[in-house]
Amino acid sequence: MKPIRVFSLLDLDNPVQPAPLSDYILQFLAQGDSWFSFGALPMWQTSNLFDGMGTSQIAACAVNCAAPGARLSVMANSTTATPFLQLLSGNRARRWAGLLLSGGGNDLIAAVQQAPENRPEMRLLATAPEWIDAPGGERYLSNAGWLTFSTHIIAVMANLLAVRDSGINRGLPIVMHTYDIAVPRDSGAGFGFGPWLYPAMQAYAIPPAAWPAVAAALLDRLWTLLDHIAANTVDGSIHVVHSQGTLTPAQTSDTGASADWQNEIHPTRAGYQKLSALWLPLLDAVFASRIQGAPG
Repeated sequence: MKPIRVFSLLDLDNPVQPAPLSDYILQFLAQGDSWFSFGALPMWQTSNLFDGMGTSQIAACAVNCAAPGARLSVMANSTTATPFLQLLSGNRARRWAGLLLSGGGNDLIAAVQQAPENRPEMRLLATAPEWIDAPGGERYLSNAGWLTFSTHIIAVMANLLAVRDSGINRGLPIVMHTYDIAVPRDSGAGFGFGPWLYPAMQAYAIPPAAWPAVAAALLDRLWTLLDHIAANTVDGSIHVVHSQGTLTPAQTSDTGASADWQNEIHPTRAGYQKLSALWLPLLDAVFASRIQGAPG
């Protein structure tokens, strides 16, 4: 495997020794959340999906604009994501090989955290009187809220594609990923960050025995939504790494690092390496022409 070399925006703008992008045949732009940046404090407690990500035989790098807590809804916002947008379609744009994107997880968490007092269409969880006779975690979800959420994510992705297509990176391939099952539990990232799902389960009085099933139902729906967006993108430029079901889940009673999870929603270093290994065959397939045409 040829690991992807990751450069930060600071590396790119280093006046003495800027990131040597021209040394790499595949030059990616990356945007995303904590799964592309860091998900624990101190930061060295865990890593991210770039730990172990690569192609089979070609030198590749990525300029990473990701930040913890970032949502898809702000990744193409001209106020909050200016450096990324400049590199994608603005005055600093270059023709990238592809966009590596980690997004949707924080949007889901934000929607899960909406209070029970909100209208059903404004939250993803159902209150006790709304629970229905449905299998697994579906019993505890608000279908009206999911319709609102999915409509929002589809619109956000359409906006991102419009921004991409407004400049020299029109039609740029985008590679995204699904999220493995983060079990709700009282395990934050340190320094007061998190937990995220656990308080919501308590606020809605969902039985602890059902928490893993509720998380699985939500993340299954997100997987289906991302696949739907990819399948309905006319130019076929969105590709999804299907990684759900790869990691050993934690237990609802675990309060620290457990199995493949450093905290409630972030994998351990070994967990990320299991997930990042799944990117290699898809990257090889999407960028096959560039790989096959590269010098040995």
